[in-house]
Amino acid sequence: MSAPSSVGPGKVVRIHYTLRGETGEVLDSSDSSEPLEYLHGASNIVVGLEEGLLGATPGQKVRVKVAPEKGYGPRAPDAVHAFPRDAFPADMPIEEGMSFQAEGEDGQSLPVWVLSVEAEQVMVDFNHPLAGHTLDFEVTIDGLRDATSEEIAHGHPHGPGGHHHH
Repeated sequence: MSAPSSVGPGKVVRIHYTLRGETGEVLDSSDSSEPLEYLHGASNIVVGLEEGLLGATPGQKVRVKVAPEKGYGPRAPDAVHAFPRDAFPADMPIEEGMSFQAEGEDGQSLPVWVLSVEAEQVMVDFNHPLAGHTLDFEVTIDGLRDATSEEIAHGHPHGPGGHHHH
């Protein structure tokens, strides 16, 4: 496979990143781990970051500020709900700050975050914790290659040695 010259649709991109919040605090970083690998154009990362990396080249450092509308969306006040504690399995440990998958009305899997746990009820938030926040990414393009036809069909990159999870 040839090495493409810049980030664009159908490319597997390896990035090192640091994500900072609006006050400059580090929210996430790949500094102590392997670079993040994603398939550009397949919605593997937030759209604002994907747009900001378009055209970047290997070794390039890019700073991308992502507005909520192109990040995790605006906060929806009606996405916070109280559920009776007995709606959860009795042996399920539930703690403030944890997240898990809930089943939506149409059967789709939805991530939820626990805001508080009381004796009789659990407050959960269907908003992503970063919804409503501007995201400040510092990214270095660590590597770039053409995606395989299988990766494009599956909508994500396959790690070394191929595909491991379908």
